[in-house]
Amino acid sequence: MKYGNVRNIKKELLSDNWYSLNRVTFEYQREDGSWETQIREAYDRGNGAVILLYNKEKGTVVLTRQFRMPTYLNGNEDGMMIEACAGILEKGNAIETIKMEVLEETGYHIEKVEKVLESYMSPGSVTEILHFFIGEYDSHMKKTEGGGSSEETENIEVLEMPFREALTMMKSGEIRDAKTIMLLQYAQINDLI
Repeated sequence: MKYGNVRNIKKELLSDNWYSLNRVTFEYQREDGSWETQIREAYDRGNGAVILLYNKEKGTVVLTRQFRMPTYLNGNEDGMMIEACAGILEKGNAIETIKMEVLEETGYHIEKVEKVLESYMSPGSVTEILHFFIGEYDSHMKKTEGGGSSEETENIEVLEMPFREALTMMKSGEIRDAKTIMLLQYAQINDLI
């Protein structure tokens, strides 16, 4: 028997202060063929892109550190997170967005990036699909200090560190960001560095 169909979808906007939060009421077809009404909330912040910058020769990666209020509210004592460079898609273009974010956040001007996967990061409540990239960097690509956009109130610290140190920080819990963990593990599994 076919199940999993959805019908009679009704959306109610709860908030659009920064992004959109909707209450969605719908009917879902169960495995036995019956229909049940369900209510969920879905946060739409758009889709995004993330990249792991790596230098094979030096055995290093470039990550960022910045304050993240939601983590502070959920027990992260100082609210600081170490993350791979990322951003919300501009005009739906993941490749151009990630190149722009790399320059803005880290100060590196990179041309060649490789998409390695995409993922829903929190499918129970957030609509976002995240596009994952890797890209090689070297010192002559450094054009600015980086640090993020002042218009977006970003205060980003750029961290260049040995890849092995980043893996150790992931294991110790110093790196707790899912997208960053996924890219570090991708690099490890695929012997990038």
